[in-house]
Amino acid sequence: MEDDQILVEPEQNLIPSEQTLAIGQEFPDVDTCRRAIKDMAIALHYELRVVKSDRSRFIAKCSKEGCPWRVHIAKCPGVPTFTVRTLQGEHTCEGVRDLHHQQATVGWVARSVEARLRDNPQIKPKEILQDIREQHGVAVSYMQAWRGKERSMAAVNGTLEDGYRLLPAYCEQIGKTNPGSVATYKGIGPGNAFQRLFVSFRASIYGFLNGCRPLLEIDKADLKGKYLGALLCASAVDADDKMFPLAFGVVDSESDDNWRWFVSELRKTLGVNTDKMPVLTILSERKPQVVKAVEDNFPTAFHGFCLRYVSENFRDEFKNPKLLNLFWSAVYTLTAAEFDAKVNEMMQVQDVMPWLQRFPPNMWAVAFFEGIRYGHFSLGITEILYNLSLECHELPIVQTIEHIRHQLTCWFAERLNLALSYNSVLVPSAEKLISEAIADSRCYQVLRANKVEFEIVSSERTNIVDTQARFCSCRRWQIYGIPCAHAAAALLSCGEDPRFYAHDCFSVTKYRETYSQPIYPIPDRSHWNSSSSGLQGVVNKADVMLSPPSIRRPPGRPKMKILKMESLKRPKRIVQCGRCHLLGHSQKKCSLQN
Repeated sequence: MEDDQILVEPEQNLIPSEQTLAIGQEFPDVDTCRRAIKDMAIALHYELRVVKSDRSRFIAKCSKEGCPWRVHIAKCPGVPTFTVRTLQGEHTCEGVRDLHHQQATVGWVARSVEARLRDNPQIKPKEILQDIREQHGVAVSYMQAWRGKERSMAAVNGTLEDGYRLLPAYCEQIGKTNPGSVATYKGIGPGNAFQRLFVSFRASIYGFLNGCRPLLEIDKADLKGKYLGALLCASAVDADDKMFPLAFGVVDSESDDNWRWFVSELRKTLGVNTDKMPVLTILSERKPQVVKAVEDNFPTAFHGFCLRYVSENFRDEFKNPKLLNLFWSAVYTLTAAEFDAKVNEMMQVQDVMPWLQRFPPNMWAVAFFEGIRYGHFSLGITEILYNLSLECHELPIVQTIEHIRHQLTCWFAERLNLALSYNSVLVPSAEKLISEAIADSRCYQVLRANKVEFEIVSSERTNIVDTQARFCSCRRWQIYGIPCAHAAAALLSCGEDPRFYAHDCFSVTKYRETYSQPIYPIPDRSHWNSSSSGLQGVVNKADVMLSPPSIRRPPGRPKMKILKMESLKRPKRIVQCGRCHLLGHSQKKCSLQN
């Protein structure tokens, strides 16, 4: 009957207030019986006292003295079902008159929130207790809501301890379902406590080596779960300037050894997949352990630093908006002469030489950096890592990597469909830059020296372009990989299309190649043992046992660092008046009379 189904599955439907038990009503088992009686008591706002509860019977009565309500439910002989044997009277008491209810236990909260938790794992305890109050008319404490969420999370995803125990078998499945992928882990100590994990899917490795720009960003995000730790990532950039996560790591702490290991695994992953490793540009925060790890494992790579850290240090040192504007102008200058001019302007405001000695320009200025940053001055992967850490910090480690794999799978499918829809030579972001360069090139006079060398003359300056070497004296072509307006003028003058002179990594063909390989799903854990190789003499990873890390979160609510996305971007330029030289308004809006 429908009424019986409502009692049997109380976590999916709120029992209506007119719901009552009936003699002969059946339940599949004693646990379902207990849950149904508890849900009914909460829905009808009566508190019950359990008189007897075991595997063969369940007896409960109203907790109010003098109220005759009582129920006796017993197991049916020969079958697992339970049936209502006796039911005495209606409630004569006034029931519960406040919002607190004895039957609203942590277990009941966990069952009540399970459905919503599946849809929104980020639901907060405050939202849970508010929902329970609105839907059930019951008040639970913050701690009950928090523990209920923890218990429900364990029921949905397994416990955190189960995640470490299943990690070896999961890594084995990654290798079987996605051949060519790398999934390696390490435990330490007598209990084989988890220390670190490195995962890179073959589709990501192939996409980076065959389609992405030779640029890597390395960063980390702290995990705030029970066992703390950090989420590490190395990400490339695809043709259309989107982040392309290449490898992930989970470590028990952000130590020098763990950073060295992660970057070493990254080098080995790329080294065994290509004989012609491209010359890389690697961007990261200016952390000593990261700098040392990159130097040791990628000695030929050009290592640049995130401008967010450098600019924040400059801002805190001088606390002068005009100087900060000049600093950013110096960052974007393309030649040493232009950079020196900006430094001279800064020196007229304040002495910045001591700071420049601590932060040499080759660390942050475009004019002196030898690698190709492709316009990336801050780390784009930071925001992605921050969001992943928020979404995954309460998940077991296996579910964390699965969540990341699902996200990568969605990105691959969406971007491949997008790439297949393009009919242009270059991706849209590069096409826009080329169109702007072509439009700007019309004001230049072109003087051809020979077949490949040109002199581009304007009212401001003269630039030299070599189309064969893909060189312009303004250096924009070499730094950004896309022909500048001077190069576009030279190419158009001899009938060439500037689009064919951009770096290959901006082409639609490379964009399609980046996402051409699929990331295959991992089977349910119930099928893992059946897929074992069964080879004698080979240690099966599934037989290796990992225990949780020895580092645990201290008592109390963890401090959540709120990352403001606007802090990752270049600050807005502060206007300076050319008439009164005050900040905050332009000369046009100046109140000072001529």
